[in-house]
Amino acid sequence: MWSEPYLETCCRSALHRLILCGAAGRPEGLKDQPCLERMAGMGLVARDAAGRYRATAAGVARHDSEIMAPAITARATTASGGGAGR
Repeated sequence: MWSEPYLETCCRSALHRLILCGAAGRPEGLKDQPCLERMAGMGLVARDAAGRYRATAAGVARHDSEIMAPAITARATTASGGGAGR
């Protein structure tokens, strides 16, 4: 993870929204387009023939490791009673 280029918070959010869109992808012209273009340059996102942004395999892997993994770890820690304040 540390050898990968840093993703700004706005770009991590845009990547998460893109993943939530699934096969439909995201159209151009939305407020997160600058982030989608930045991530396209990093190979995490690609535009299809219709101009919609879709996550690449690298984008899905980055989402799983950087966005979803911390959330899953936090839930597991809280469920086991190891959360803050203990």
